[in-house]
Amino acid sequence: MWHAAYVGLGSNLDDPAARVRQAFTQLADISETRLVARSHLYRSAPLGPPDQPHYVNAVAGLLTQRAPGTLLAALQAIERQHGRDRSGPKWGPRTLDLDLLLYGEQHIGTPTLVVPHPRAHERAFVLAPLDEIAPGLVIPGRGAVADLRATLAAQRVDRLP
Repeated sequence: MWHAAYVGLGSNLDDPAARVRQAFTQLADISETRLVARSHLYRSAPLGPPDQPHYVNAVAGLLTQRAPGTLLAALQAIERQHGRDRSGPKWGPRTLDLDLLLYGEQHIGTPTLVVPHPRAHERAFVLAPLDEIAPGLVIPGRGAVADLRATLAAQRVDRLP
């Protein structure tokens, strides 16, 4: 059975735009998974420590036959290939961050995975690219992406050319 899944991509180290573009290619190579949509790239200020570069963010739309946990494992393997180090400060700089935002309409709450992503509805850098590739999408328990995005108008997100 195929499931729709959405993945948030972000980077602010070592040529972030190139890293995000490469990650799109790697997402397309995950077995039992198809990359069916990719947003433009967006630039946003960091949420964490202020002494770090701006982020490049995007969202990928997938169709997958993988279970949520095995899809997460594939995402984390891609992060590791990009030198992701999880020992730094929370919301600190990173070479690549891949977040499983949505997996169908499922609610998942395990020690290693929470879906829908618990803060996606609070982040314009997630909602802008998500709205671009899936207009009309609803985040279960939170509401329509377009409506949620409208409440975050003060969060600046710039689409890159």
